[in-house]
Amino acid sequence: MRKIVMYNRVTLDGFYARPNGDIDWFINDPMVDRASHEMMSPDTILFGRVTYQQFESFWPAVAKNPEAPEGARMIAGELNKMTKVVFSTTLKEVTWENSQLIGGNVAKEVEKLKQGDGPDIVIFGSGTIAQELARAGLIDEYLIALTPVVLGEGKPMFEGVGHQDLKLLDSRTFESGNTMLRYAVG
Repeated sequence: MRKIVMYNRVTLDGFYARPNGDIDWFINDPMVDRASHEMMSPDTILFGRVTYQQFESFWPAVAKNPEAPEGARMIAGELNKMTKVVFSTTLKEVTWENSQLIGGNVAKEVEKLKQGDGPDIVIFGSGTIAQELARAGLIDEYLIALTPVVLGEGKPMFEGVGHQDLKLLDSRTFESGNTMLRYAVG
């Protein structure tokens, strides 16, 4: 059975985005990116429409840009190769290589993906998808980049998610002020 890992950046007050969806509060740090690579090994990414469109509008161009930083080009190349599963009832097609569009029941479709053999499956961002999968008990690990920012209002990471006991697997702090937290569910 495959493991589902939710990876997201979260503010100190628990938001994954501003009320309007902006994520301009991120404190980018290549060391955080490196740590996330060390803590998981996915070959499949689950996206909601909004996060997919954000990634698709940025990463393919980075992979082709010889002037982009080497680390960013490496991440872009990895993302291009990975299977991308996009959950949306409004998109008509997905054009980023290795992407597939699913309009059905998210939890049911992810349960099918999870039953197969292979590397981890990761959810990047996609807060509403992550919440739905958490409520369905389908997330095995949380990988959270805690950012030293308080927004005061925004989209809460765990809205509507019931009680879950978590076991700390790893934590790392960075000079940027970010803290990476890795938890197993149960």
